[in-house]
Amino acid sequence: MTAALTVSIVVPILNEADNLPKLFEHLHQLTAKPQQIIIVDGGSIDGSFTLAQSLMTEMITIQQSAIDWQVLASSAGRALQMNRGAALASGDVLLFLHADTKLPNQAMTEIALAITQAKWGRFDVHLDSNKLLLKLVGSMINLRSRLSGIATGDQAIFVRRRIFEQLGGYPNQALMEDVEISKRLKAIGKPACLTSKVITSARRWQQHGTWHTILLMWRLRFDYWRGVSPDSLKRHYYNT
Repeated sequence: MTAALTVSIVVPILNEADNLPKLFEHLHQLTAKPQQIIIVDGGSIDGSFTLAQSLMTEMITIQQSAIDWQVLASSAGRALQMNRGAALASGDVLLFLHADTKLPNQAMTEIALAITQAKWGRFDVHLDSNKLLLKLVGSMINLRSRLSGIATGDQAIFVRRRIFEQLGGYPNQALMEDVEISKRLKAIGKPACLTSKVITSARRWQQHGTWHTILLMWRLRFDYWRGVSPDSLKRHYYNT
């Protein structure tokens, strides 16, 4: 990580108590360190906020404040949570990370190199499953993203902070906020499509069935393209 460029990681959480110890340990073990890590809780009812505060205290003690850790409360809604974290970020680059996603160890270094040639970018994704079909799903997500220039949140979108602020942050909508901001960023410049893979949870695919989830995701994208409201899409997404 070069001294001239700093990264703030923003992690929105909601009822992620089971994942938080693994998340904090993973971020602690990154080879190249971010300047700042901001955890933003959206009203968890499983003790996530208190647990995150406790884990933050442990990390500060272990690292002797090498990283600026913060845990914030926010209104519910991933876009609202990410914007809340971004508003308090001090890094040159913002990296938005899902709580169930792991970065490559050299992610900060790769971002520092990529951002010299692009205003924003994302990583390739690998679903944490050995099933052949889910490996294929991950490959198709990466190919689709590379061809379309659109990224999803589980690909760990990163962007120069000043660009993010110029765009007004994530749009305040219930779903597809990642697709929408990708469209706006794409209008400014092509993304850096890093081939290094983030590892993200396959839990939704496993819980609801791979083919069902594939069809659902394509249906949601099609409906969003034809103008269905994000609120309606969210109801469909969480009721299936």
